[in-house]
Amino acid sequence: QMGFLFWSGGSADCKMELSPIPVVTVQTSPFEDQRPGTSGLRRKTAVFEGKRNYLQNYIQSLLSSIDLRDRQGCTMVVGSDGRYFSRAATEVIVQMAAANGIGRLVIGHNSLLSTPAVSCIIRKIKAIGGIILTASHNSGGPGGDFGIKFNVANGGPSSDTVMERISQVSRTLEEYAICPDLRIDLSRLGRQEFDLENKFKPFRVEIVDSVEVYLQLLRSIFDFSAIKSLLTGPDQLKIHIDAMNGVMGPYVRRILCDELGAPANSAVNCVPLEDFGGRPPEPNLTYATSLVEAMKGGDFGFGAAFDADGDRYMILGENGFFVNPSDSVAIMAANLSTIPYFKQHGVRGFARSMATSCALDRVAKAMKLALYETPAGWRYFGNLMDSGRCSLCGEESFGTGSDHIREKDGLWSVLMWLSIMAARKQSVEQLVREHWAKFGRNYFCRFDYEGLDPRAAFYLMRDLETVILDKAFTSQKFAVGDRIYSVERAENFEYIDPVDGTVARNQGLKITFTDASRLMFRMSGSDGGMGATIRIYAESFERDIERHNRETQVVLGPLIAIALKISNIHERTGRSGPNVIT
Repeated sequence: QMGFLFWSGGSADCKMELSPIPVVTVQTSPFEDQRPGTSGLRRKTAVFEGKRNYLQNYIQSLLSSIDLRDRQGCTMVVGSDGRYFSRAATEVIVQMAAANGIGRLVIGHNSLLSTPAVSCIIRKIKAIGGIILTASHNSGGPGGDFGIKFNVANGGPSSDTVMERISQVSRTLEEYAICPDLRIDLSRLGRQEFDLENKFKPFRVEIVDSVEVYLQLLRSIFDFSAIKSLLTGPDQLKIHIDAMNGVMGPYVRRILCDELGAPANSAVNCVPLEDFGGRPPEPNLTYATSLVEAMKGGDFGFGAAFDADGDRYMILGENGFFVNPSDSVAIMAANLSTIPYFKQHGVRGFARSMATSCALDRVAKAMKLALYETPAGWRYFGNLMDSGRCSLCGEESFGTGSDHIREKDGLWSVLMWLSIMAARKQSVEQLVREHWAKFGRNYFCRFDYEGLDPRAAFYLMRDLETVILDKAFTSQKFAVGDRIYSVERAENFEYIDPVDGTVARNQGLKITFTDASRLMFRMSGSDGGMGATIRIYAESFERDIERHNRETQVVLGPLIAIALKISNIHERTGRSGPNVIT
């Protein structure tokens, strides 16, 4: 049944030769709803687990979207955030990859690999791509969500073209190929080989340490000794890190504790759980409440939380001082000279998503560097980085990264902050306030209306677009209290990629006022039975240092009032307010 099997016991490989494993073709029917979105295909776990062939159809569509000549004998990476159904799905992926001519799979130990680690490994071993089983910050467990994300050869998320190819295959699929007798042990590090029927070369699976390759990359970027001194010296910075029972536990323990000397008790919730301990693994003020409480106590000078797959993060300073993600990327940008990697490689340009605040723009201007404004989705940054235009990028949704990989990277972001703190000898709050004093403060917040009826959400956005694109709207003035906001520009954001000229339209509605305030509206995710989400973003710039201490909601209250008035969102959705405010 098992082909050649290698045990990694020292240098001796034990080999067991049995009859070749058969490749089986199974008849199936296509599904209409397998077009991947920005973050792959996300559905309720019950859909993947319970709908016959749903998982197999999608994996076949994904594999078939790769040109046959490229697929034969190639290497792919597979990892998961440890959520429920990941191991079972990984076993199916292994059986189908073998049957579809993939030559080698590199899989994380017990199927665990963070999204940044997958990107890192794809790039290091020059794999054709990688499959990541994650639904990011969505809940896990049998009643939660499951997702399959495909990253391409540059280590980044699939382009629109690749997603469209997968979708096209899925709509006409009639059969899939699988080796049902192939059994893999995901808990045993090392190489396992399988002899397949009608295949000349054996199929190879390598189970690798989840952390090692990624750790080597981080070592080459940062001055580990400087961070270690910060965390262990006589004036040691006490940190509190919450891995939220996602994939990041092993990374936090190995890198922050073992390598960089943080005490073992400074890392909590480090055991990956299939349901993330029953809470959404979302690093924000709403869901990372235990971190917020721990930081408010004043015992710790630095706190961070990560999402399930380790690409997003939240940073808090002493007494729970919150660092807005839009500020975080701007502060990193202003301090890149403290990081060995950027001293060595130089800094080319910066990029942010349209909905992220303009704090980064002000740093780019001061450094005389290009600033690119892109739609949401990390794949847009990948193009800019591959062509040498961009070194650092970020999104307001708690994701920041650089050209060291092609994904946002939570732990890299935390090490950036610790490096800057070590170099500048300042606290989180001091760094943020000094940045505001120098560049001005961009007050920013986001309102999320989740689980809306997709039709109601679609028509709301369509009607709002009609209102703001009307010529009369650009001369409109809104009086709220003693403030008057005059519209300068209103648009449905579109992006022309400077690298390949492709155009992304309908990326969100954006209103800019004469005082540089902005309002933005985006709709996302009307699939997977989860309903649609409308996000409203408000931003206001304040130069005056005397006015940097105000409550964000107070400053942005008038803008939010305008947003609610012109969209009519409460009347049209029956809601009295947003589900989440960040």
